[in-house]
Amino acid sequence: MEWDAPAIILDARPYNEGDVIATVMTADHGLHRGLAKGGAARANAALWQAGNFAQVRWTARLADQLGAFRAELIHANAAQVLDDPLALAMLSAVCATAEGALPERDPHPAVFAGLLRLIAHIPLGATMLPELIAWETTLLRELGYGLDLTRCAVTGATAGLAYVSPRSGRAVTAEAGEPYKDKLLKLPGFMVGGNIATAQDHSDGLRLTGHFLARDAFGHRHRPLPQARVMLYDRVATLAADTSL
Repeated sequence: MEWDAPAIILDARPYNEGDVIATVMTADHGLHRGLAKGGAARANAALWQAGNFAQVRWTARLADQLGAFRAELIHANAAQVLDDPLALAMLSAVCATAEGALPERDPHPAVFAGLLRLIAHIPLGATMLPELIAWETTLLRELGYGLDLTRCAVTGATAGLAYVSPRSGRAVTAEAGEPYKDKLLKLPGFMVGGNIATAQDHSDGLRLTGHFLARDAFGHRHRPLPQARVMLYDRVATLAADTSL
């Protein structure tokens, strides 16, 4: 059994002396794990970094075995964000979220394409937070937990949407949600067609998708939201608070 495909490296964990168990994602093979022999050696350590894009070959005697990876680096995305704390936090968060939420060997081409595009532009920093949040909504939808942000759950209106029900994932207008606003999640305008996104909008968007990721994508698998994703929200929320002072 084998395949050879472009892949995003999501994770690499030490195994034995000098080897790593790597997790990658491809368009056609989905999330896939394998043993990268010598992956922790100095000559290969830079390759097996979360966020890198590589040509990966997987081989195994049987389809259900762990198998082995060999790879050639295509683009070192990880190296481009080492000096930018926010961009590094974003890269770490999306890789950890994909690695933890996606079922193994189940193709999700839309998630892969969105992640590949997002990672390529993450060095731009905060300007890519709306796309990161949009990718998380795609991930939720692909896993069967899509949000309904098209119309108000109460009135059916398509304009003036300002909140989301934390229970149903459906949007609510500012007027309909006013009596319950303390129990609702804020829906930033950029998620429903608005062009301007403030630091507070970024924070609200991450809180919104984070709620459903934690409850559904991870909660149904009895896993916590990845620490890298929690830390990204904390960083962006702090930036939003500092901006408002």
